[in-house]
Amino acid sequence: MRLLSWNVNGIRAVIRKGFWDWLHADAPDLLCLQETRIHTDQLTGEMLHPLDYHGYWETAEKRGYSGVATFSRHEAQAVTAGLGQSRFDIEGRVLITEFPGFTLLNAYFPSGQRGHERVAYKLEFYDALLSHCGGLRAEGHRLVVCGDFNTAHQPIDLARPAQNKKTSGFLPEEREALTRWLDNGFVDSFRALNPDEEAYSWWTYRSNARARNVGWRLDYFLVDEALMPFVQDARILGNVQGSDHCPVELRLDL
Repeated sequence: MRLLSWNVNGIRAVIRKGFWDWLHADAPDLLCLQETRIHTDQLTGEMLHPLDYHGYWETAEKRGYSGVATFSRHEAQAVTAGLGQSRFDIEGRVLITEFPGFTLLNAYFPSGQRGHERVAYKLEFYDALLSHCGGLRAEGHRLVVCGDFNTAHQPIDLARPAQNKKTSGFLPEEREALTRWLDNGFVDSFRALNPDEEAYSWWTYRSNARARNVGWRLDYFLVDEALMPFVQDARILGNVQGSDHCPVELRLDL
């Protein structure tokens, strides 16, 4: 089973750049999208019912902002939108789909913003979602959490760590929030399988950063420790264009 996660920086923008052709050529079993930036009343029939896929959407109250979607070749056994906490759910950041053998959480973690004005909100979201995962585990769910975490965890995860120690996305408190996930039974699948690989999933549009590979690894598949024996591969698909992020991939044999 191939799972992909991709912050598309606007579903309508990426569609104009050939998204549907890419999807049908790549043909993942599951595709999780973040930052879809579309409101419920703007969803087209093709978006709601993609060819060969079941489409599930969670959108923000604010138009043109945030949002997540999950496309699955097989119908989900259950679908839950949000965490049940309105301060997070109004931004359309979490979509939970259940499948045989595992439960998938598609999440778009908040940005701390350039002026750090949203760092506290971001950290609260990190902990709220981790707590929600604890509740799901208590019910017997085995979890895969994917999405744009908006944090580079270690110096290897960005091209210029020394220059970004005071930049949101690499602040000590943000990195510690991600560490708490790893201390609570989750595994960073890409880093576990590629401990020394310097690879990134986001590049600013400024200064020709992508061509120079001056990037950050912000997009993850975190996997329950109990599921790691079933992980076959985890990769970053850096050649896929269309957004300032690229997709990340997880292969599971369940």
